Amino acid sequence: MKKLLTLICAAMVTQSSFAQDKGILGQKHTEHVELKSINIGDCKWTDGFWADKFHTAEHAMVPYMGEVLTGDVGHALNNFKIAAGLKEGEHKGMRWHDGDFYKWMEAAMYVYAQNGDKSLLEEIDGYIDIVAQAQEEDGYLQTQIQLNDKVDRYENRKYHEMYNTGHLLTSACIHHRITGQDNFLNIAIKHADHLYSVFSTGEKRYGRFGFNQTQIMGLVEMYRTVGDEKYLKLAEIFINNRGKYKVEETPETKGYPIGDMVQERVPLRKSSEAVGHAVLALYYYAGAADVAAETGEKELVDALDRLWENVTDKKMYVTGAVGQAHYGASTNRDKIEEGFIDAYMMPNMTAYNETCANVCNSMFSYRMLGLHGESKYADIMELVLFNSGLSGISLEGKDYFYSNPLRMVEGARDYSQHNTETPHREPYLECFCCPPNIVRTVAKSANWAYSLSDNGIAVNMYGGNRLATKLEDGSDLILNQVTNYPWEGTVNITVEKAKKKEFDMMLRIPDWAYGTTVKVNGEAVDAKVEAGKFAVVNRQWKKGDIITVDMPMDVKLVEANPLVEEARNQVAVRRGPIVYCVETPDLPEGAKILDVYVKGGAPLKVTYDKDLLGGVSTIEAPVLIRNDHKMEAGMYSTVTKPDFTETTIKMVPYFTWSNRGQSEMTVFLPVIWNNL
Repeated sequence: MKKLLTLICAAMVTQSSFAQDKGILGQKHTEHVELKSINIGDCKWTDGFWADKFHTAEHAMVPYMGEVLTGDVGHALNNFKIAAGLKEGEHKGMRWHDGDFYKWMEAAMYVYAQNGDKSLLEEIDGYIDIVAQAQEEDGYLQTQIQLNDKVDRYENRKYHEMYNTGHLLTSACIHHRITGQDNFLNIAIKHADHLYSVFSTGEKRYGRFGFNQTQIMGLVEMYRTVGDEKYLKLAEIFINNRGKYKVEETPETKGYPIGDMVQERVPLRKSSEAVGHAVLALYYYAGAADVAAETGEKELVDALDRLWENVTDKKMYVTGAVGQAHYGASTNRDKIEEGFIDAYMMPNMTAYNETCANVCNSMFSYRMLGLHGESKYADIMELVLFNSGLSGISLEGKDYFYSNPLRMVEGARDYSQHNTETPHREPYLECFCCPPNIVRTVAKSANWAYSLSDNGIAVNMYGGNRLATKLEDGSDLILNQVTNYPWEGTVNITVEKAKKKEFDMMLRIPDWAYGTTVKVNGEAVDAKVEAGKFAVVNRQWKKGDIITVDMPMDVKLVEANPLVEEARNQVAVRRGPIVYCVETPDLPEGAKILDVYVKGGAPLKVTYDKDLLGGVSTIEAPVLIRNDHKMEAGMYSTVTKPDFTETTIKMVPYFTWSNRGQSEMTVFLPVIWNNL
């Protein structure tokens, strides 16, 4: 009997381990999480909003970006060819351009996982061969250093070697999980082993080196993929080093801001405030969440909880965007760039909100969703994806914003002085980190739609899709989701295949969706349905069961915390997950963005227009247009009774702005309450 039980247990372990071995996060053996990634490709967008976005990624975003990065404009592939001895020339592009190329390769693999296009795989494998030839014998691989005779390896952290490393390791792991091939993974193993040989020694000069911390996520994925514990150990070393050393300029830090800018004043486990460069911070936090998922360390998780709350409650815009300022100072008065400043300091027109930072915000929340299994993290993921993420790329998928302000006013700023801040999207950005980041996010979005729980499935995102996966016990599950979300709030999920035993269907009820109902086969469920929580329906599911989630899609006026001075007496307009804006193409002739006032309490009408901006729901809003504003009047002027004209305008989703030519735009609008 004992032998029989042993065999049964062994079979169960084998079956369970088969359920998740190809996820975006390779959590096959990860113990300290509530929710795990589904396998890449198990969910496919079939119809509606995200299916359209993925189609654009497949046919425009990824191919166009490939042309840019493999040609002479982006020059990224040329850098590898030169390092490999296949081409003459010199390094071009930013010091982190290798990482941009790896991100694009990762995006291409997500597309391949969906469409199975062998020509795409062959193309990527050809580039992998070039990268392999560029790699040094001992595993080192950084073209900006290899092609610079005046700089030594790991001489100065400003060269972003760790950043490139992280994207290399992550991209290689994704390639391996999708294809089963080792050609890219072998490059990553060789490089990671080299990294360990250098940075595990405890040599002081390397203690403050890993400031752009994508290598932590990459090392954890290498540990998950290969099973070598030294990679996880090295990831922890990089975390433990932050805040350990005296903050002063050294030869290794010269030429780049120090202190809070790179999160090195306070050890992570003692941190309670998000500081410094927003991208560096959020990559760091996301990597630490990966480590915590493997180790279960409570002190680390507690710190991440504090930091997540600080970001989302005190330093995040209504669009999910983060990184309030291009230039500024931390609360410790360290110089910072592209990052977090004081709590509630939320400028609209000068908001920086780098696309990478917004994407990283969703990446961090995705990992926190796994750690805690709470729907509030998926709320942030969705908020970013529909708003401050997609705003970083044009509707046709070929033009990009680096920064994403909440207001654009003609003539108010001199954009010639800011190469990453532009009044309209550009077809190529010299600092190219953001474009491949949003492209890979769109390309992998279906893999965020669901997560595996111990005994069921969590529905994180709504959109027309088909899920064919295995639960943690190895049983098959097939779901078909039909919806016109985010333009409509009704979602129908049909069970096509499920095990006979009871299991949980965890349905995310968004934090804005008060009054949501959940029914199975037309009957209300015996489960708590609460906005901002998962509604957990446990039952014996059978083929043909239909789950209906009906979310009210009322238009809501949103105001900021009173401490946000720049938004006092102003409101933003939101419907479901979509934040709206006013853009000059929708204003009366001659009217300016700064002249528009919302009539608080007035009825707001929603209309779906299939021919506008790729098909969107617009909001018809009664407004007052002020006629006596004169920007040229000077800094201050006396006002008596303002002169207004009443009219009705159309508001469009924020992510669609700047797709009809250069224009003015604002998210927050002054409000006049007509019922007071």
